[in-house]
Amino acid sequence: MASSALSNLMLAIHEKKTTSVDLYRPLRNYITFTYSEREAQLLEDDLETLNQLRSDVERAPDPSPPARRDLLVSYYKALCLVETRFPISPEKHHVNAVSFLWHDAFKQKHKATQQSIHLEKAAVLFNLAATYSQIGLGYDRTTVDGRRQASHAFIAAAGAFAYLRDNESTKASIGQSSTTVDVSVECVGMLERLMLAQAQECVFENTIAKGSTPGVSAKISRQVGIYYEEALAALTAPPLKDHFEKGWISHVQLKAALFYSEACYRYGMELHEKEEIAEEIARLRSGSSRLAEAKKSSRGAPGQLIEAMNKLEASISCNLDRAVKENDRVYLMRVPSPASLSPLPSFSMVKPMNMNEVLDASKEKMFAILVPDSSAKALSRYTEMVDDVIRTQAERLQQASELTRVRLKEMDLPDSILAVDGHSTLPVDLREDVEAVQISGGPASLEAELQQLRDLKRVNQELLVHTEELLQKEATEDSQFRSQFGTRWTRPQSSTLTKNLQDRLNRFAANLKQAGESDVKIERSVRENSALMSILDRRPIESAIPSLAKPIMSLDATEDAIVGTLKQSLRQLENLGAQRAGLEDMLKEMKRKDDILPKLMTITGSYEDMFRKEISKYDHICEDISQNIEVQEQLLRQIQAQNEEFSTVFNLEDYKASREKCYNQIQAAISKYREIKENVNEGLKFYVTLQDAITNVKQQCSDFVMTRSIQCREMIEDVQRQMSGLSFQDRRNSGPYPSVHQPTATSSPPPQETHNPSHSHPQAPSYYRPTATSSPPTQETHNPSHPHPQAPYYRPPEQLSRPGYSIPPYGPPPPYHAPHGQAPQPYPPQAPQHQQPYPSWQQGSYYDPQGQQPRPPYTAPNPYLHPPQPQPPHQGGGYYRQ
Repeated sequence: MASSALSNLMLAIHEKKTTSVDLYRPLRNYITFTYSEREAQLLEDDLETLNQLRSDVERAPDPSPPARRDLLVSYYKALCLVETRFPISPEKHHVNAVSFLWHDAFKQKHKATQQSIHLEKAAVLFNLAATYSQIGLGYDRTTVDGRRQASHAFIAAAGAFAYLRDNESTKASIGQSSTTVDVSVECVGMLERLMLAQAQECVFENTIAKGSTPGVSAKISRQVGIYYEEALAALTAPPLKDHFEKGWISHVQLKAALFYSEACYRYGMELHEKEEIAEEIARLRSGSSRLAEAKKSSRGAPGQLIEAMNKLEASISCNLDRAVKENDRVYLMRVPSPASLSPLPSFSMVKPMNMNEVLDASKEKMFAILVPDSSAKALSRYTEMVDDVIRTQAERLQQASELTRVRLKEMDLPDSILAVDGHSTLPVDLREDVEAVQISGGPASLEAELQQLRDLKRVNQELLVHTEELLQKEATEDSQFRSQFGTRWTRPQSSTLTKNLQDRLNRFAANLKQAGESDVKIERSVRENSALMSILDRRPIESAIPSLAKPIMSLDATEDAIVGTLKQSLRQLENLGAQRAGLEDMLKEMKRKDDILPKLMTITGSYEDMFRKEISKYDHICEDISQNIEVQEQLLRQIQAQNEEFSTVFNLEDYKASREKCYNQIQAAISKYREIKENVNEGLKFYVTLQDAITNVKQQCSDFVMTRSIQCREMIEDVQRQMSGLSFQDRRNSGPYPSVHQPTATSSPPPQETHNPSHSHPQAPSYYRPTATSSPPTQETHNPSHPHPQAPYYRPPEQLSRPGYSIPPYGPPPPYHAPHGQAPQPYPPQAPQHQQPYPSWQQGSYYDPQGQQPRPPYTAPNPYLHPPQPQPPHQGGGYYRQ
């Protein structure tokens, strides 16, 4: 849908512009002054190579993005080597004759000039990321491979921006008089999100192209929208708020709205398949509202993007209209408000590329002779020392937090304090179970479901009675003609021909009787357990939990003071936890800014003295951590003493016992509710299945009665001709009907039973299973001369007597009888995955597997006035479809 329309609507970043810089002469002079002319001569080639790379970056002799990418990578590695060997700064003994000037990529009039290599490195990384974005935009995204390559390029662009943010953005702005917004932490972070959004968008396009499920597509689409939303949040906040053109903001804003609505649309399709119509309507309305709101600020947006939004809006509107109509006519579910919906699920298929390996300069040989290996080893050693300090302190902080959590749980805090204030809470798993029960209607909805059982039973009984009346009326008419014509009435008796039909109807009647007994047991169970289950109707459920009340008798009225002191100690403990999190962040931030390389390059004495001095910068944070942990230990001992006093005054043990009793009662109510709900569900499935089976037999009886009626008229004419003296030979030669003395197609009995796995006799599962044993099935054959094709009859297998009420309600029945060599069919027959013949009762009326209108038991057409139409031979009813 939107994927094809948006195949060319993505953004690429333009590179930053710079001015010419001569690196050769200043660096050579520094080598000569600091080291010797000999070193300068030995490094002539390296200096010329470096200068040529800088010149190529300025002029871009090869404009192709891949070649540009390789040039920028090579130059960045060279800058990493220059940084470790040439201190570029305004200081007297540094390389102070080099200044780097770069223009802002988004506002060309803004520029920055620094005597620092960090601005140069930041600009090169920015241009590298921009080049990756141009490479991604250049692929043909109408093909699967093109979209995959484009996604990889955008991922690399995001990785370059992330590397810039983590390594150079802050350094380029610290202590400098000027810098540009485009290399700031905020800007490169926004660009990283934008590149990830476009990479995920390519993945979404491929997902749609290969026909993934709506649920998967919805998750990937939602993540696209999240990335665009994060980019939009950065664009609309300082310092980027007024830095970008309105077209950028409009593009990102519309994309965020579009992919949020796309996720609602795809997720709605999945909900429709699950028949969760109410949530589908809410999701589609949310997506449509988001699109309408975004279109209000779409001035200046590309027409292609507006067209994609209009197409998506039309698709959402179509599905929304369909869902609303189905809900109004069939499901009658309450549509939740958008605020009550849980966040749409999302799944990220992309992440920034790790650029450490791509930009690693450790194997480069440029200026290798200038700096001794001892300096590099010293830096590595210092880094290990810092890492060890941070790792040790982080472990101490984590252990302190875990200790706090365990100790508070042992003291049942802060739950007991919340109980005093009337804010008791349930365990998470128990609360989720209660919410699931309440969402499904709760115990209060059981009466309506029992009424559904009664109505379905009544419909089946009426249908069965009408079918029996059809056969009885035909048998009565046959007896009258047999008495009138005597031996001339040679047609077989109705009772002989309808024995199999009568047997099936008798079995249906037995099943209905057994089902009725099961219904009575369910209703009795609802009545007997209504008091137990009534707790589940409490809203909020926490109101059912006993509160921790103050003691009735108090000698000194110190209860409030005890509670207040304990609350204050808990707040102090919480503040200590927040302080620990801040200390850990301070450690990581200090390490990120800790760069002693310039000092290492200039030191002439022992590294050990320098290391002791530098590592001491972390001492004050380590002392703060130790003090935090010590204060926490004292506070925990204080809280324990206060909690013991609190437990004694408020009789906490009795409260815990009563609270546990309440938890057990709620759990027992949930179990009983689920048991009854399962029984009702099984009963509803049984009645709907039985209704289809009776309808099928009723159609066979109607066909049989129609055939016998035609046969009756023919035989009356034949008998009348005999009584008029017409010869047998004349009738045989000239009459249009065969003789009554010869077997004909119209005198044949109904087709005999043969096993057909798609037309089985429905039986009551558990509760709905007759207790009397049935006669063993007989092998019968089908008579092809019957004028109307009928579904083959079937007899159930022998069943054991099931006295008493020991069988769990609506449990799975034994398999049907199958001829030798065939596997028994399960009950009920399983429908294909694309169609659920009997959806769950909670979701409204029952589904007609033949594609007709839904037939809820309350609005079903009168079977006496509108008998079901015969089904084509290649189809079966919903009950019989395998």
